[in-house]
Amino acid sequence: MTDLRLLHLTYAGSGKPTAHVAFDDAITVIYGASDTGKSFIVDSIEYMLGGTSLTLIPEAEGYSQILLGLRMPDGNPLTLVRRPGSTAVQAHFADLRDLVTRTPDRDLTAVHTARSTRSLSMFLLDELGLGEVTVRKNEAGGTRALTLPDLAYLAVITETRMVDPLSPALRSHASSTKTAATSVVKFLLTGEDDPVVNTGPNAGQRRVNKGQITLLDQIVLDLTGKLTTQENETQLRQRLTRIQTTIDTQSQSLRVISDRHVTAVTRRMQASQELAALENRLTEATDLLTRFQLLEQQYRSDLERLAMVNEAGSLLGFFRAGTCVFCGAEPEHQHPEHSSQETTQLHQAVQAESVKTTTLLTELLPTITDLSTQFDELRNSREALLRQASQLDADIGTAEEQLSPLRDHMDELLAARSTVERELELHSRINEMQERRSKLDGQSAFESARPAEHIPTRVLNAFDTVLRQTLEEWEVPAVDFAEYDQYAADIRAGSRSRAGRGKGVRSVLHSAFTTALARYCIEHDLPHLGFIVLDSPVVTYREPVGEDVDITGHVVDHFYRHMAAFPGQAIIIENGDPPADVLSRAASYRFTGSEEGRPGFFPTAFPAPPGNG
Repeated sequence: MTDLRLLHLTYAGSGKPTAHVAFDDAITVIYGASDTGKSFIVDSIEYMLGGTSLTLIPEAEGYSQILLGLRMPDGNPLTLVRRPGSTAVQAHFADLRDLVTRTPDRDLTAVHTARSTRSLSMFLLDELGLGEVTVRKNEAGGTRALTLPDLAYLAVITETRMVDPLSPALRSHASSTKTAATSVVKFLLTGEDDPVVNTGPNAGQRRVNKGQITLLDQIVLDLTGKLTTQENETQLRQRLTRIQTTIDTQSQSLRVISDRHVTAVTRRMQASQELAALENRLTEATDLLTRFQLLEQQYRSDLERLAMVNEAGSLLGFFRAGTCVFCGAEPEHQHPEHSSQETTQLHQAVQAESVKTTTLLTELLPTITDLSTQFDELRNSREALLRQASQLDADIGTAEEQLSPLRDHMDELLAARSTVERELELHSRINEMQERRSKLDGQSAFESARPAEHIPTRVLNAFDTVLRQTLEEWEVPAVDFAEYDQYAADIRAGSRSRAGRGKGVRSVLHSAFTTALARYCIEHDLPHLGFIVLDSPVVTYREPVGEDVDITGHVVDHFYRHMAAFPGQAIIIENGDPPADVLSRAASYRFTGSEEGRPGFFPTAFPAPPGNG
């Protein structure tokens, strides 16, 4: 099968320098001084793969995002982003290695929920083609969905679990979890999950079923009491059909009249707007016409006065002796043609003013005629619009009178339909409760049948061979009889169980089990995440005093050289320096715990008290 690959682990925060390690496709070694954040890297990987909690170290303060880069089975990158202490996980289909502010491609949750598309577990298992796998959860044969933590638990080994006497296959000392844990190992070694098998109820389940039957009977009685008619489902459905037919007919009538009403209202609004515009234009035309008519009267009055002046010239004393009425000259100072000249000048002035006024009047009269025509047209248009508005008002009133009873009838039909639908819903729930009751009644007819619980011998022998070869490659003594005891779900080596060994041997045996399991699955194309993360696999391994086996001092070197040829991806966390030939072939990080080199995972100088990293 196609596997996942870890690309990087990154801590990011606003205003904080990025803490980052990138992982090689083959082998990555992180080693160096204690208390530099090495084990914290493993804890963070486990947390990002669906872990429930993460204990932060002081250096992580202020970092708001944890980024785990993955390469998916199809070769595309995926970055998971999670906040410390949060169950929300953002999925980005890109390789991101700094503070993420973009919108996620998928919003997921670290809480596993079977069949949920928002579950990180189901999302990644679907990508691995394991979304439909089920494993046994109890001795009765009950099953549950495989989860991502089931696989991560067998691939990511923290320092605490490495030396724990608890079997590498088990997740807790509780007996209730043993069946599921051993079922997961069986699935990885065989590639076959546990089918859902109806094993029938036990005595306790039968008691529960009886109580459920009683409860269902009471629910049926309560639902029956809520029915308001004696009609059965068939009659109710027939009535519902009739009501719906009437509703459809009424709806069509309502639609036609409503459209007519809307059209009339729209046209009435347009008529009102046109009337308002006409009223403004009529007011302007009336004002202009009145002004121009006054001006016409003024021009005609001026012309009449000028004619009178011209005709009455002789009456103004032009031929009488005496002082000149024009210039005021006395008779002795007047020359013979004086009166004639003055009379001629007056006549010319009157004539000029008459011509000017006549011209203005001539130009004004057509304008007055045009305004009068426009005024008549506007007044006629207003009268037509008023008649149209009156007709539209009548149409609107008629439509509203027709709509009112139709709407009332439609409300009654809808209420009747709701009543029938509610009755049908009650019948549906009653049928559902009765069906559940029938199933509970019939469960006792199933015979108990359990699925196969054990790993086939041939498969177990093949895995034991890989386990022994692993320990032999590491040159760990007393491995002639190393095997996985599927009944005890533990490793036995040299006729002794792993739990009965010291911390050093327990860590080596745990590492060997994890490595052999991954190697066997990868080489046989069986389900596995495709990578392993080992925290302190040989750091506690020491020359024994009083042990019953002769343990060599070369296990550490042989361990690293064997892991350099691991067929999947291996990430190893240790305190001691790996052999130089391995470092030349691996991606490596050396944490110094001082100002020299890289202090630790976080870009901060780490103190280096005694103890493991």
